[in-house]
Amino acid sequence: MVAPGHGIAAAAGPSPDADVIIVGHGLSGLVAASELADRGRKVLIVDQESGQNVGAQAHWSLGGLFFIDSPEQRLAGIRDSHERAHRDWFATAGFDRSPHSVDGEDYWARRWAEKYLEFAAGEKRSWLAGMGVSWVPVVGWAERGNGVPGTPGNTVPRFHTTLGTGPGVVEPFVRRVCEAQRRGRIRFAFRHRVDELITAQGAVVGVRGCVLEPSSLPRGKASSRNQIGDFELHAPLVIVASGGIGGNHDLVRRNWPARLGTAPEFMVTGVPQHVDGRMLGIAERSGARLVNRDRMWHYTEGLRNYSPIWPGHGIRVLGAPSSMWFDAAGRRFGEPGIPSHDTLGTLELIQRSGYDYSWFVLNKRIIEKEFVLSGSEQNPELTAKNLPLYLLHRATDDVPKPVQAFLDRGPDFVTAGSVEALTAKMNALVGTDLVDPGSLKKQIAHRDREAFNPKSTDPQIKSIRRSLGYVGDNLVRTVPMHRILDRDAGPLIAIKMNILTRKSLGGLQTDLSGRVLSADGRPVEGLMAVGEASGFGGGGVHGYRALEGTFLGGCLFTGRTAGRAAHRLL
Repeated sequence: MVAPGHGIAAAAGPSPDADVIIVGHGLSGLVAASELADRGRKVLIVDQESGQNVGAQAHWSLGGLFFIDSPEQRLAGIRDSHERAHRDWFATAGFDRSPHSVDGEDYWARRWAEKYLEFAAGEKRSWLAGMGVSWVPVVGWAERGNGVPGTPGNTVPRFHTTLGTGPGVVEPFVRRVCEAQRRGRIRFAFRHRVDELITAQGAVVGVRGCVLEPSSLPRGKASSRNQIGDFELHAPLVIVASGGIGGNHDLVRRNWPARLGTAPEFMVTGVPQHVDGRMLGIAERSGARLVNRDRMWHYTEGLRNYSPIWPGHGIRVLGAPSSMWFDAAGRRFGEPGIPSHDTLGTLELIQRSGYDYSWFVLNKRIIEKEFVLSGSEQNPELTAKNLPLYLLHRATDDVPKPVQAFLDRGPDFVTAGSVEALTAKMNALVGTDLVDPGSLKKQIAHRDREAFNPKSTDPQIKSIRRSLGYVGDNLVRTVPMHRILDRDAGPLIAIKMNILTRKSLGGLQTDLSGRVLSADGRPVEGLMAVGEASGFGGGGVHGYRALEGTFLGGCLFTGRTAGRAAHRLL
């Protein structure tokens, strides 16, 4: 672990405190720092949180990474290629903000996407494997869309879960940073909140802000903002690596896209409170161009955590396609409202329903095999790198222990032996009579009749069959076709699904070296950005939608690219 401590004393004058100051000790900042230190540069990492939070959001993640034509894919008979992934990415991203004009919001984002796809199809996997990272052999199929080429989604599985989950991705870079710390090339200034970028003659030359009182709180807990002093630090280059806006609901609502109507009145939070977006506004006030700020990635399958770590703590369900999805009034969603298909498309359906929540309806047989909870803390076997135990639990009929805990204690779960009793509990949970038991039962019965109709055109039935045709889903992720109302598969379960804040897809616009650009398209001298602060590259490498497994990958790629470029710029 990174050496603990309150931080370092600010320098007395304007002489440089380091070759590079990195604001943010998450994954992208650690990658950039390790690349710079390996090349002999002196780096100072500044963060408003304590050393317990090194790794930031990446620590809490499932550790999914997007690879193209990997050994794991080939082992499962998945035929992938750079060309296929390129088609899927661009159809999903929908770059439409002057992507071919140098002053367009999507110009640099599109170019970063091209480079990232080359990385994902090339040295990304071998680079990580060389640092000891490995992956679960079963490739996941996230954001699969309807399977039609040229429409949004992964037409083949590409989601590679890291053995060790998010901490397993962060681990090699923490190790590299600690070694550089021992050599005197990297220092940390914990509990140093940056409030301003220092500029001189149009160039960024340092950071200024407040020292916060020390904190010994566990990782993720909301820490004090009590100030005990000021600081000013100088360097010829500053890299913003401070993450997104998901912990700041006011900022999420302010940037909420008009195309999705009014922002939800109630949301759960998928990231710690310190993910507040402050550095985006600070950089913008210093001349940086912030683009695509209305593009964001919030999940539609959020659960209120029965044991929260941070305020409003939510957990995302990664469901396979067998659960039925209904709006708040009990009306079944049409396509793309099928679990694992299209996050943004389903968010649009929910917003058009007039309510800010929806319902999953399923049974015990489905939840036993199809439910995975996102996050390192919800997957203890994987996080502990115990692959045999993880695969054993996925292959058995028992409900995984973290899922069972939510069944037993989660405030969004109800179970019953009949549709009528289930509906009564659903309505009681939200304090309305919106869901009609007769209508709900009729819709479930219709789906059940289609389940064994070989000519069914029901999109969900077709999706289940497509899923069962992939060996990975068949083995560990998709339950055999059956009727939801089959008594032997019960009891019935309903889950209130909330909107869960997670990622901002826009950010500070950067060129292909990671230099932050101004409104006139020129680099802001002395300023770079990486990770979510840069929209994972160029101010929005994902466009409108993500193919998943690409957020950690974007942190890795932008951190590596900017770290190497910063060395050349100095």
